[in-house]
Amino acid sequence: MNTSIPLARAAPARTRIDAVDALRGLVMVLMALDHVRDYFGGTGVSPTNLATTTTALFFTRWITHLCAPVFFLLTGTGAYLSGQRRSRADLSWFLLTRGAWLILLDAIVLRCLGFQFNVDFRVTLLNVLWALGWSMIALAALVRLPARAVAAFGIVLIAGHNLLDPIKPPAFGALAPVWSVLHVQGVIASWPGHVVFTAYPLIPWIGVTAVGYAAGAAFTWPADRRRRFFLRLGAVLSLAFVVVRWINVYGDPLPWSVQRSPLFTLLSFLNATKYPPSLVFLLMTLGPAFVLLAAVDRPLAPPLRPVVTIGRVPLFYFATHIFLIHALAVIVCAVRYGAVHWMFESPDLSHFPITEPPGWPLGLGAVYAIWLSVVLLLYPFCRWYASVKARSRSRWLSYL
Repeated sequence: MNTSIPLARAAPARTRIDAVDALRGLVMVLMALDHVRDYFGGTGVSPTNLATTTTALFFTRWITHLCAPVFFLLTGTGAYLSGQRRSRADLSWFLLTRGAWLILLDAIVLRCLGFQFNVDFRVTLLNVLWALGWSMIALAALVRLPARAVAAFGIVLIAGHNLLDPIKPPAFGALAPVWSVLHVQGVIASWPGHVVFTAYPLIPWIGVTAVGYAAGAAFTWPADRRRRFFLRLGAVLSLAFVVVRWINVYGDPLPWSVQRSPLFTLLSFLNATKYPPSLVFLLMTLGPAFVLLAAVDRPLAPPLRPVVTIGRVPLFYFATHIFLIHALAVIVCAVRYGAVHWMFESPDLSHFPITEPPGWPLGLGAVYAIWLSVVLLLYPFCRWYASVKARSRSRWLSYL
């Protein structure tokens, strides 16, 4: 962090845009469903393996695909909006330092106190906050360019990165881990008893963040023009998803194919690659994201206000919801088995984030019930922290 910033200096006035917070809050609620499924639904079960999945399980996972692209998109948008009240140098420094903080938080703090409840570091999975941190660091350099140049850079990364799919890490010899960090999910460091695995290769996510930054300019337009733009952009991206996926030549390393039934053929069509996110995956998710952004860019009905509140405290929600879900898993484990040691052991990579006791997975009904309970339990704390941030003039809270 920039220790040269005096604590007593008044921060610029913060203005919130409800549409951004509403969309962010919506996907954060969905994100909790995915993580509850991770802890309670069977770590060795792949919801997208068409040979073993069910329709309900597939769509439980598929609907949460919206989360990560929206996080990265709105991170860029938030940076643009922040730049309206900061100098370029100040914005760049903030993105650099907050990005570094997110990397540290993901690799050490959340790894120990959230995902795994141990400090043995046998397995370290570099997750979404790690990639988000590096995307902010990249954006720290990009914000010195015109918004259109940043948009072009992001579009090239999103549309063109699948051209790099044939290049595998071994081609780089000793630098193979660097290519895994950039474009191929995999192990980037390993020594006896310890492994570091990157789940979110960076190139396409940096592209999404850059596009989000450029899209932030639309919030300086009149509301009607902005909504039309987001709606049309979302429709074009969604149509592009259908066309590119249908052609089945470029845009995803896993082509769709005819399955045992029309329904499972549809699932194959929708089963785009997330790690790293393919062009097809990003078209499939960013299209609806922009449509939703247009839909919430208006005075919100009272039932949606809690979603806005959650969207105003994203990092607080992320950290606390992981801890709460894991803590609930410990409680359930104690009740069912009379022991909890599994919940504190490092899992292997195929069964992340926990080592499961025998017969552990719960049904989807229980997963959904726990998900709703987690969101309801967290909401009062999110409302409290959102009020603290709204009253405070401290710049340090922007890191939390």
